[in-house]
Amino acid sequence: MFDLDVLAKRWDLALPGAGGRAVRSGSAALDSAGHNLARASLDCCVKCNICETMCPVMAVTELFPGPKFVGPQAERYRNGQSVDHSIDYCSSCGTCTRVCPQGVKVAELNNQARAVMRAQTGAVSLRDRIITQTTLMGKVMTPVAPVANAVLANKPARVVMEKVIGVHRDAPMPQAEPRSLRHWLKHRRKRTDTLVPAGSRGPIVFFHGCAGGYFEVETSKRAIEVLEHIGYDVVIPQQGCCGLAAQSNGLYGQASASVVRLCEQLRAAGEGLTIVSTAGSCAGMLKHEAHEIMGVEAPALADVSTRTVEVSELLRDLDEAGQLPHSFRRIEATVAYHPPCQLKGQNMGLPAIDVMELVPGFQVVESGKACCGMAGTYGLKKEKYEVAQAVGASLFELVREVNPGLAVCDTETCRWQIQKSSGVRTVHPVWVIHAAYGLSRLPGVED
Repeated sequence: MFDLDVLAKRWDLALPGAGGRAVRSGSAALDSAGHNLARASLDCCVKCNICETMCPVMAVTELFPGPKFVGPQAERYRNGQSVDHSIDYCSSCGTCTRVCPQGVKVAELNNQARAVMRAQTGAVSLRDRIITQTTLMGKVMTPVAPVANAVLANKPARVVMEKVIGVHRDAPMPQAEPRSLRHWLKHRRKRTDTLVPAGSRGPIVFFHGCAGGYFEVETSKRAIEVLEHIGYDVVIPQQGCCGLAAQSNGLYGQASASVVRLCEQLRAAGEGLTIVSTAGSCAGMLKHEAHEIMGVEAPALADVSTRTVEVSELLRDLDEAGQLPHSFRRIEATVAYHPPCQLKGQNMGLPAIDVMELVPGFQVVESGKACCGMAGTYGLKKEKYEVAQAVGASLFELVREVNPGLAVCDTETCRWQIQKSSGVRTVHPVWVIHAAYGLSRLPGVED
């Protein structure tokens, strides 16, 4: 009989294929947790405590002593060892790094130290390994979508899941779609009545992420149709997982191999082409986290990271260059918009607001909140669920007050968290642009 724990630990090995061959093994990836880019900033910490006053987790629980304590302060004494298990309550939202006036890579240090701790203590649970298998979950759930959704909506089943696996009974779950994005691409008819002549802008690569391929198929479809409507020839290559969920759960070997393999797939779609995504957190993995946190050095990553943009970022840049058609119909609505942590970490500003407010009659209220509490897989876990809910409580209240019918957010898991906890339907900004171009009606506003 095989040992599940031993089998699970093997999942943090370099995966087979070109990506796996190009990346160091899981143990070597953990050695880079003393990554120069993060550690070089360590002694710049002057203990001003700004990171702690801005930390959304520290504000709601005593279980987390704060980013300064578990980060630059504790790192001076670790010497390759883990110091305090409380670091596991860091949600990796990245707020601490963004607000640090000294440029200390606080969030990166914390993530690296947590990965080392989990490797040394064997603290990566079977649950944390299962929830990193996002592509596999999509492939398994899609053929049986009605059954999968019914089970995930069944309270007794969720109680069993909580007790056996450790996923909280009330945590938001993705809704399986009966057809994958690949199925839609294979059977659809392309629109011929595009606003700009079809393909006249040339090719552009679309990166949809795991959720966009299986759980948020409608968002991917609308993004593709918007891009085609304004003249792009959209290329959608076969693509796997970016490894973000694995990285945030300490599985650096698995994550490193996954992200390099993905970059090779995207790179093969066309040399020098812009890569546009609706998966904001996954784009952040390519642009920032794979290198800054895990120290991945691979030509494919270096190339792809510089060519990747979020779809709102692309549309804003086109508008600033005078190349975005303003043939928008009027949509009278005021909605709350929450910019996710992963998007803010990419230092692109808030392009979604700039683009949505081009639509006549459409008003956007930026949340001003640090985090929704989900932080990828953080809010799923039974021991962290209440913390995640407390972090997002003021956001959920704001969303309901601004418009009980619709809210907007760029990343998938954040949308699921906001929608489940506030009761307000939450969509990607591209839904607004799709509707404004007359390609659809905007749910919750134009029902």
